[in-house]
Amino acid sequence: MSSKFCVSLTFAKNDTDKATVAFVVANAALASNQETLVFLSTEAVRLAEQGYADEIHEEGFAPLKQLMDNYIAGGGLLYVCSPCFKKRGLDEGRLIEGALIVGGAKLVEFLSQGAASVSY
Repeated sequence: MSSKFCVSLTFAKNDTDKATVAFVVANAALASNQETLVFLSTEAVRLAEQGYADEIHEEGFAPLKQLMDNYIAGGGLLYVCSPCFKKRGLDEGRLIEGALIVGGAKLVEFLSQGAASVSY
């Protein structure tokens, strides 16, 4: 059985509930000793830009920035879809710590190693 877990996230401020829950699940996976990857694509790539997630706070959950910081500090991988990032004209110089811009092949590589996956 694989000890890898992937959370694929496509939402940011367009659905802050899904964005928040994705990082709650990712942190739970880390706490369960899973090598965990959060893959940000489409609108979710905006979360990788410094300051973007700072004001997102869904009732009943920790603030999204705190969830993301805890995830990175815990050793979670954060991949950002390169074409999605470029399409939105975002600045690579403003990436949050721990974020890595990658192509789809890196996601496929991780998943092909038997990772369980959930999407938001």
